[in-house]
Amino acid sequence: MAGRTLIFTGPPGSGKGTQAAHMRDRLGFVPLSSGDTLRAEIKAGSDIGKQAAQYVQAGTLVPDDIITGVMLAAVSRQPTSAGVILDGFPRTVGQAEALDDGLAAAGRKVDAVIDFRIDDGLIVERIVNRRICKNCGATYNIRFCPPKVANVCDRCGGELMQRVDDREDVIRTRLATYREQTTPLIEFYDRRGLLRSVDASREAPAVESDVVALIEALG
Repeated sequence: MAGRTLIFTGPPGSGKGTQAAHMRDRLGFVPLSSGDTLRAEIKAGSDIGKQAAQYVQAGTLVPDDIITGVMLAAVSRQPTSAGVILDGFPRTVGQAEALDDGLAAAGRKVDAVIDFRIDDGLIVERIVNRRICKNCGATYNIRFCPPKVANVCDRCGGELMQRVDDREDVIRTRLATYREQTTPLIEFYDRRGLLRSVDASREAPAVESDVVALIEALG
């Protein structure tokens, strides 16, 4: 899938990050999540990372132009022959339009947007049961995909923790914000004929199979 630029969108807890990792392992895509990419740019001390760090350190929202610059910088480091998945970015129409301009300058374009659709009630159920390894960041669900030993990471033996924002009230607020913010974005990509969707309420292998089929249908 050389050179394809895909966007995975969906609410928190929809499994898009997991599927992006699966596409890396299965099809060779480079997954770039907005949060991880932002942290990496700040840690690397790049010019755009230094700009972003000012807002992060102040505890304020990183402006659209900065976060778009961060993502485009990460994309620009990949060979033009490499497939890239933007996980959770863009989140607004303004970001999407700026992304188009930046990709065009790099000889790329958005080839498809895959929307991971799932009911809010199921998302809440997933996230409140989510646990993350303090050491390696591996993610588990104590109800649907528990570790072999309670509170111990299968991968590195580290202690598992629950994030402070994985509470039901916080999750529902985040979901409401997501729906409000991204509905215009979904409509934006739908009008351009780029939108695809998968039923993300099912088990991960079934979702993965659908995602692969959608990508392979691009040719």
